[in-house]
Amino acid sequence: MNLLRTLVAATLALLALPLLAPEASAQRKNDPTLCPWCKGEPETMKKAGIVSHGGFAFGKEEKTLKVDAVLGTCDIKWIETKHFEIGFAIGPQKVKQEEKEKIRGELTKLQAVLPSVDPKIKILDPWLRAHLFAQRCEEIYARLSEIFGVKDADFPQPNYVFDGTTPYMGTGPHLGQSGKYEVLILPAEANLQQYLQNQFGLLTKRTQRWSNHVADTLSVTIHCTDEGLREDEGLHGHLGFNLAINLFDGFKHYSYDTPIWIREGLAHMVEREIGPRFNSFDSAEGGIAQMTRKQKWEPEVRKLVGSGKVPRMAELMSMKEFSDLTLDRHFATWSMVEYLVKQKPAEFAKFCGGLKARLNDQNIPDGSNMPEVHRELFKTHLGMTYADFDRVWAEWVLATYGAQ
Repeated sequence: MNLLRTLVAATLALLALPLLAPEASAQRKNDPTLCPWCKGEPETMKKAGIVSHGGFAFGKEEKTLKVDAVLGTCDIKWIETKHFEIGFAIGPQKVKQEEKEKIRGELTKLQAVLPSVDPKIKILDPWLRAHLFAQRCEEIYARLSEIFGVKDADFPQPNYVFDGTTPYMGTGPHLGQSGKYEVLILPAEANLQQYLQNQFGLLTKRTQRWSNHVADTLSVTIHCTDEGLREDEGLHGHLGFNLAINLFDGFKHYSYDTPIWIREGLAHMVEREIGPRFNSFDSAEGGIAQMTRKQKWEPEVRKLVGSGKVPRMAELMSMKEFSDLTLDRHFATWSMVEYLVKQKPAEFAKFCGGLKARLNDQNIPDGSNMPEVHRELFKTHLGMTYADFDRVWAEWVLATYGAQ
C-alpha cells in the first residue's frame, strides 16, 4: 500500500515545526482556538462536556499530532469527551430537507451548552460536525448504559485491582475499559488503509473495529466513500452500529468474545433507532455481507415467522463467524434484541451482565464453554428455554409487526 506521506517524512515535518515562525506553527487548521463554537476556551469546553480538542494518545501514538503527521492530507478535528476520543476529518455538509428536523433537534440540544450554535444553520462546518458527532457518541454510550442497566459509578477507577470481594465490572471507568473508546472518521478509503496499516498492520478497505490491548481501548475507523456514508444520517447510523458492538464488547471489559447474534442484533437495533433509511451489515474479513436496501424490516420478520422458516435461537447460537449471517439471520437478530429490550429490559440487562462477567477459580475472565453458559443464563435471567423464547418472540412479532 502506498502511503500518501511516509512516516519518515511525517516525522521530519514535525521536527521542522519549531523552525517556523510562531504565528505559522500556532495556526494549524485543527488548532483548538480556531473552533468557532468553543474557541478552545477551557470554561466553554467544560460546560459542553469537552475534555480537549486534541493532544491525547490515539491509536499507537502518544499524541494526536503524530496521527496528523501520518495522515498529512487530512484535516482532522480532534475532540475528547468523557468516554470518547474522536478524530473527525470530513468537510462541511449542507443540511438536506429530509434531515432538517433531526439535525435541528440535535443542534438545539447542542445550543444548550454552546450558545452560539444556530439550530437553523444550513451548512455544518467541520468543527460543528465534530461537536455534533461528539454529542452523538455520548448519546449512544448513554443508550447502551441504559440497556445494560448501569451507570458510571458502577465501574472501577483507573489502576483498580480486582480482589474478588465485589462483583466484577471490568478494569476501568469506561463501561469496564480503562481507555476511552476511539473513533476516527476519514474522508477516503485510501486514508483508512493508510492509517490502519501504519498503526496496526491491517490491510482492509472497510470500516474496522479494533482492540488496542496496550491502551486498553476499542476503536472504530470509518471512511465516508462507502455507499450511504456521505449522508449525515447514514454516517450517524453506521457509527451507532459499530459503537454498539464496541460498547457491548467493552462492557465489563473485552476479555473474550460473546455470541454473534447478540452483538449484531444490538448493533442493528441502535442503528435503526437512529434511522431506518440506512443499514449496516457485518461480514467476515474479505467477505461480502448479505444486505438489503429495505427500510421496513418488520414485514420481513413477520413473513419469516409466518412461513415457519425463521431462524431459531439454537441456530443463531451455532454461528461461529460473521460470514454465517444470512439476511434472514440479520432480520432475526435485530428483532430478537428489540423484543428483549422492549419487553424484558431488566432481565435482558442481567443476561448481558452475566455473559460479560464470567471468571474462573483464579478470578480471571473466562469465556470458555460459551454455548452451555449462554443456555443456562437464558434460563436463569430470561426464565426461558430456547424453545420457549422462539415461541414467545414469534407471538410478539405477529402481534406487533404489520404485514406492510
